[in-house]
Formats: sequence, C-alpha cells, structure tokens
Amino acid sequence: MTAPPLQASPGAGAPSRSDVTRRPGGADLRPLSASPTRTSSWRQWRIPLTLIALIVLGGVVSALISRLVPPPPPNTYLDPASSAPDGSRALSDMLGERGFTVVRADSAASALAALRSGPESASSGRGPATLVITSPFLLTSAQRIRLGHASADLFVVEPGSAALAALAPGVIAEHNSAGGFGRLLLPQCDLAAARLAGSANLGGYTYRAPASAARCYPVHSSPSMVRYATAQRTITILGGGAPLTNVELADNGNAALMLNLLSGQRRIVWLIPEPPLAPIASRPGQGGRPGPVLIPWAAWLIVIQLAIATALVAGWRARRLGPLITERLPVVVRASETVEGHGRLYQSRRARGRAAAALRGAMLRRVIPALGLVMAAPEAAVTAALADRSRLGRPEIARIVYGPAPTTDAELVTLARSLDQLEREVRAQ
Repeated sequence: MTAPPLQASPGAGAPSRSDVTRRPGGADLRPLSASPTRTSSWRQWRIPLTLIALIVLGGVVSALISRLVPPPPPNTYLDPASSAPDGSRALSDMLGERGFTVVRADSAASALAALRSGPESASSGRGPATLVITSPFLLTSAQRIRLGHASADLFVVEPGSAALAALAPGVIAEHNSAGGFGRLLLPQCDLAAARLAGSANLGGYTYRAPASAARCYPVHSSPSMVRYATAQRTITILGGGAPLTNVELADNGNAALMLNLLSGQRRIVWLIPEPPLAPIASRPGQGGRPGPVLIPWAAWLIVIQLAIATALVAGWRARRLGPLITERLPVVVRASETVEGHGRLYQSRRARGRAAAALRGAMLRRVIPALGLVMAAPEAAVTAALADRSRLGRPEIARIVYGPAPTTDAELVTLARSLDQLEREVRAQ
C-alpha cells in the first residue's frame, strides 16, 4: 500500500534521476546492495523447502506402510481353481471328468481372448463356448458391454441391475434378500435341467423375466433362476452362487443342477474378475459374503498424502494474509515519476482504453463541481453544461468526454489535449 510521500525540506534541492537517494532532511544515503544476505535467502526459501521435505517424508512413510501392510487374501469366491469352501474346484473337476474343458480367466480381456481362441462349436446359431461370469459387480460398464456382445452362451451368477442391463437386457432384478442365499428351494418350473435336479440351494437375487423364459426356484413368487434363449445364445442367470461352491455342491440337487445347466457347450470359459489389490469386504447387498472392494489401500495412502500437502500449502499461504501496515516512505517520490510509471505500464500493455477512461474520469471529477452537477449526473446533462461554457458543440464534447476508446497512441495524445483544452475553457468561464 503506497503511503503519502514525505515533503522535502525547504533547503533541499530537487533530486533528479541521477541523484543519490536522499533522506527527508536532505542527507545522502549510500546505495544499498541488491544481493540478498544469507539470512534473508534462508527466510525466503525455508517454508518451500520445509514443504518439499514434508512431502518427500510423507511419500517415504506411505511406501513403508504399504510394504508393512500384509497383502489381502485372494478372491476365492466361485474360483474354479480354489479348494476353499466358497471356491468351485469340485465343480470344475466334475466337469473335467465328463469331458468339458474349463478355462479360467481373471479379466474381461483374457476371457474374450479365450473365447476367440477356442474351436468353433458345431451347433448352429450359438457361441463356441459357455461364458461363466461370477461377481459381475467387479466389472466396469464397458467390460460388461463387451462381454454381453461375446459369441458365447452366458451363465451369470448374482448379477444386479447394472450387470443385467448389459448382459441380459430382458431381465430385471427385483429383490435381494439378505440372508436368503443358499435357501433350499423347489424348481416349480418346466425346465428339464431344474426338474430333473430337484431341490437346490438357491435364493438371493430374484428377478422379473419375460413370459417365454424359464423361471425356476421362486422366492415369494419371484424366480431366483432364469433361463431363456435368444437367436445367438442361451442365457442363464442364478440369483445365488451357493450351488457352485465346494461346501454346498454335494448337498441336495446342487451338483445335478449345475451339470445340467453347464452341459450345453463342451468348452467353458470361467471368468473370475480380479479387482485391484484391496482388503476383502462385503459384496454389495449380499449379507456380508466376502468380496474384494475396488479401491486399494495404496490409493488411500496417496489421497492422505495429498490432503496433508494441501493443508500445509494452505497454512503457508494463510500466514501471509494479515492487516495492511502503513509505512512512511524513507525518500521523497516525485508525482511525475508515479505518473510516468503508470503511463509506461499502460503503454506496455497497450491499455489505451483504460488510460483514456482515467483521463476522462479525472477531468470530470475536477470540472463537475464547477458545473453544479454531481458525478452521477446523466451524460446529456453533463454535455449540455459543458457546451454552455465552451466554444465546442455538443456532438464534439460528447465525442471527447464519452466517445469510443482511442485505437492508436496518436489518438490517445489528441484526446488528452482535447480534454485539457476543454477543462481550461470551462474553468475560464
């Protein structure tokens, strides 16, 4: 904030640009060195260096924590290679003993590649294999769309509304009964694969399907298993994955039901979506059954580190905000130097419009009180009052005072002279 300049002493001579700096009393000052001292340099750089050191330290700590945190257990749910209770190794072995080829895939891209690399099926109008999709909630919408267009029969386990929209558009998810997974249910449908298997441990999601679809194992009149055929494939939807697990496969008619449903094609591509490394959490809406979440712990560490860095930067910048301090200038600053500095700034930025507005506004503030008007007076009133005291006509005065901004430096100089001449005429009256 610029403070009012001190007045020079009566006996002091007017300093020029080449003169040395003078005190208000006229004593000479020696020029100060422009190079900062070691102390001032440290004060200038200590806060940025401290922030950089803290950010680096936070990154090192985050890396150490990520190494110390044990890796999350693998996703074994319905994995054909897993012998865990919730895996499907037993069903995979049974299919292999009966001549089926089970290909495990851990990503949508690898599943599509396995489908393309397999031998073509002899059956006309259907895909060369059956694509089993477990945990479809771990897939992105783009992956679901790509899998939905794959040339293969679909066998989808526990799909929600988002997965059904891409994989089986004709089916709608109705309910997801928490605690209803693995419920012993009767087929209550005409599908031969379900009727021959008998009761099975299904439940979980229930669906609303077209009348042409087979709707089996209902829960409160809504089926938990749906199967229907299209022109390209057969689509099978299970509301619960209990019949596929190692612990439930041997119970009731679970094994028979799975073998009957998966016997359409000799080649089975089994997709187990692998999410990023993350702790095991609950799958959405399925009563605490384990399933990996999508945000890994390392990502949270990065977010925490960025939050700390943001808080430090905010604190650093907040220290500079405070009340303005008025300080008396140690030297006399000529008004002409200030005007010249402003003019050079306007010229360097080609701000002719702003310079013209400043000249016009300054002239009006000086002459309007002499006209008996106020600054808020309309342009017409000001123009009429100026015309009464000048030899110029109203159009010429309106062009000078309220006209467009000059486009060249010469026009700006001409405008300044016109304003000065108009002010002298008004004040002379």
